[in-house]
Amino acid sequence: MAFDFGTKRIGIAVGQRLTATAQPLAPIKARDGIPDWEQLAAIINEWQPDGFVTGLPLNMDGSDSDMSRRALKFARRLEGRYHRPSLTHDERLSSFEAKGMVMADGGERDFGKHSVDGLAAQLILESWMSEHPWPPTEEGSHESA
Repeated sequence: MAFDFGTKRIGIAVGQRLTATAQPLAPIKARDGIPDWEQLAAIINEWQPDGFVTGLPLNMDGSDSDMSRRALKFARRLEGRYHRPSLTHDERLSSFEAKGMVMADGGERDFGKHSVDGLAAQLILESWMSEHPWPPTEEGSHESA
């Protein structure tokens, strides 16, 4: 399960490592980056993910940003609350790419009303899976999300 962390909404996607595919879910609302933990728990209970991948919005030069520190805190809270591995993945430009995909398909351009957060979470998860294929190669990792 992957998350596109935001202060107003948190995008969510679920994926399958064997096929390296993911699908977006409806985002959940957040108040200053704090999700509705009960709503999130219901989603996690429904999907039963093996782990979590949270997008890390680094600056373009790779340095930390205020948002990346907040996303890392969110990832740590996921692991503490749900007792599953919680990883982060560089998500630079994932939201930008998601908006571009929607516009290329002739979709809605009011991203305040029509969130692309789930699509951004899908891109984060698919990117993570492409870097961590399953089953792992001899050089590969045994991490799962």
